[in-house]
Amino acid sequence: MRILVIGGGGREHAIVKALSESRHAPELFCAPGNGGTAELAQNLPIDLEDPGNVVDLVRRIGGVDLVVVGPEAPLVMGVANLLAASGIPCFGPKAAAAELEGSKWFAKRLMLDHGIPTARAEVFENREAAGAYLADHGAPIVVKADGLAAGKGVTVARDLETAMHAIEECFSGAFGEAGEVVVLEDVLEGQECSLLAFTDGTTVLPMVPAQDHKRALDGDEGPNTGGMGAYSPVPVVDDATLAEMTAILERTVAALREQGVVYQGVLYGGFMLTAEGPKVLEFNVRFGDPEAQVVLPRLKTDLVDVMLAVASGTLSDLTLGWRDEAALTVVLASGGYPDSYEKGKPISGIEEAEAVPGVTVYHAGTKRGDNGTLVTDGGRVLDVTAVAPTLREARDRAYEAVSKISFEGMHYRTDIGMRALSEA
Repeated sequence: MRILVIGGGGREHAIVKALSESRHAPELFCAPGNGGTAELAQNLPIDLEDPGNVVDLVRRIGGVDLVVVGPEAPLVMGVANLLAASGIPCFGPKAAAAELEGSKWFAKRLMLDHGIPTARAEVFENREAAGAYLADHGAPIVVKADGLAAGKGVTVARDLETAMHAIEECFSGAFGEAGEVVVLEDVLEGQECSLLAFTDGTTVLPMVPAQDHKRALDGDEGPNTGGMGAYSPVPVVDDATLAEMTAILERTVAALREQGVVYQGVLYGGFMLTAEGPKVLEFNVRFGDPEAQVVLPRLKTDLVDVMLAVASGTLSDLTLGWRDEAALTVVLASGGYPDSYEKGKPISGIEEAEAVPGVTVYHAGTKRGDNGTLVTDGGRVLDVTAVAPTLREARDRAYEAVSKISFEGMHYRTDIGMRALSEA
């Protein structure tokens, strides 16, 4: 069996590792991959700006049984459609379903039309109309660029000045085409939680909940990032809350199906746990990053079996099994991230870190230099993940492993999981 994983971040390393542990012993390829995936799969160069390149690569490899698409952009551009047209099984939704992440207004309209719990919102195509609504609505308010903005383009504005600056930023072209349409929505209060699910368009099998840390600095201070750490399970999510979130994901898949859209892949629900119950903040159409790094290590069921069932529409034949252990990951980032940063900094200590029991170091932004040295190649560089019987033990092991690793400018949050421990 041959499987091609598309992408080159920490999420993709976690996917590749989970696939490598399958009883099917698949031959793995990763495009473009990174320094970590290179140890488990054959890395292949690719330009993901053109989804047709994925089909071309599959044909060059030959005999590919499944393509797993990690990032959202190729899905929104229709890579799953092209693969289907070529008769190649794909794990990941087609373009019409990927609009759940490709357009925040598409997702919001779907939720509002089908009574799915979410914040009230309006959409605007020019700054004048958005500014007039803001003046009438007031702050706090959430400003969102409608399209894909590489994890940016969302501002929770506590005052009018911040909100207006965010609106101006969108319409001034800071996020390219993604900011040509702006969504303004009410602020929801509570704790955030992520629930991902596998779905073949009919059956929805939830994963275990996770909680991400978006802000760059301790105490949830500093700018938003792609994620500085995560953990699973989430103590504040009881069985009743999990059932509510699962039902919301099921209703979303059913709402799409009513529109003739069959969603196959991972559906990621970003929830706010409000006093009125869980409400949807956003949908993503792929594994979260770094949520994948704490969810996949807890999956007992063979990931190859799950992905093939999703792609073939037979997910109802499976039951997911999960490990009781807790998982926690700490992101090690380049100096300056999420703003400008330098690449090419030599990394040391990964082998020593992985000697800590239960620890895996996932590569997010690394590559091998000309002399074979592992160097930084992104904003988020490594995800130091620990699995242990309790969340406290997982946290202790993860930070013990972090202390073994170094590269110039390395920074990370020291409080990942602390709130959960206080609530457990």
